[in-house]
Amino acid sequence: MNKLQLIPSGLAGLLVVAALAGCGYSPAKRPSEATGNTAGGLEGRTITLVTGSHPWVDAIKPLIPQFEKETGINVRVQGYFEDQLTQKLTVQFTAQSESPDVFMYRPLQEGKLFYQSGWLEPLDAYAIRDKEYDLADFSPQSIRSSTVDGKLAGIPIVTEQQILYYRKDLLEEAGIAVPATINELVAAAAKLNHPEKGVYGFVARGQRSPLVTQVSSFLYSEGGDFIEDGKAAINTLAAMKAFETYGSLLRDYGPPNVINMSWPQASGFFAEGKAALYTDANSIYRAVLGSKHYEGEGDIGFAPFPAGSKGSLPYNITSWGLAINPKSADKEAAWAFIKWASSKQMTLLTQQAGNPGPRTSVWNDPQGTTGFPVELASVFKQTINGGIDHDRPQTVDVAAAREQVGKIVQMIIAGEPNIRKSANQANAALQDILDKEAE
Repeated sequence: MNKLQLIPSGLAGLLVVAALAGCGYSPAKRPSEATGNTAGGLEGRTITLVTGSHPWVDAIKPLIPQFEKETGINVRVQGYFEDQLTQKLTVQFTAQSESPDVFMYRPLQEGKLFYQSGWLEPLDAYAIRDKEYDLADFSPQSIRSSTVDGKLAGIPIVTEQQILYYRKDLLEEAGIAVPATINELVAAAAKLNHPEKGVYGFVARGQRSPLVTQVSSFLYSEGGDFIEDGKAAINTLAAMKAFETYGSLLRDYGPPNVINMSWPQASGFFAEGKAALYTDANSIYRAVLGSKHYEGEGDIGFAPFPAGSKGSLPYNITSWGLAINPKSADKEAAWAFIKWASSKQMTLLTQQAGNPGPRTSVWNDPQGTTGFPVELASVFKQTINGGIDHDRPQTVDVAAAREQVGKIVQMIIAGEPNIRKSANQANAALQDILDKEAE
């Protein structure tokens, strides 16, 4: 999330030094050493790392000189905003460029396209050859999010799950318990909805494409999915119930302009005290707590995603991963960097800076939760090993697939008639996407 702010650079330096000492940091072995290959070291090699604009990058960049000192590998870092990153990578990979060697990517947005285009080096063999790396330490959901056609296409570095944010003071005043089910969420939103006072019962993403990730948890918790057994399934009874619930929450208890809101607008609206309930990714908590317009930050609470008829099944995904360019001339050096950056020690440091990581051992370490509010850390630990490993249709053309889902939900938000007919048409369009990709 490129608009979030991290700790000042000076404080980051102190954190790095203290944490390196506290977690027993030891230099990562070079791949040649880990595999018994003594034919030559990697000293003097130079790799290019292309990153998105993300707090994880802000946390890892001050540590890279340590990696360079210990391995002798030079790292050139190039950073881009999220949309620019995808465009940059696509242009270079299409041109068969050897650069970048290592890059950040979004597994669920670009993973299938990049892998099937031959732009992601399978990392299974790299990840399992060194037992000290401990691939089994990664949560199963994070690994599945990063797997395409049975191959590990990237290494998870940042994870996220959907949770419920709520105003403690408003719930207490109304005598309402924190919603534990979706039905309770709807009832609470209705009771807490007071537009005449400038406070709405519920807010979440209403923009067509962005809302798809957040409605996914409603869908899974009702027993549905976007695609079932290889077939489009966005017009099933479970799907329609989930879409109707999400859409009607925003229509009946959300702000008038909610259809134009993505996460920055929705989180800002909630942080300013204008909504009682808000569901979104736990990774954006800084945006919720960082508002200078709302002084009651202590009144913001965190809770697991409410349960539907099939239980609480929020998405639990790898939002960002690291990958290797198959055309790289220095794959061993590239892997050495990924291995270091995603190690237990570095995951601890980046997580202490507020970036939810994929390693179970770090979540079980008391030091691994110090970067989060205590209540939020507790929710993190409850959700890290549960939920569903995707938050959007798993297709090559993710944008087109999301368009079809978002279209249905936006019609519900707008109160349009003939939703079933429109859902059938959208489902047929999604199936057409799947059929074309299968050719």
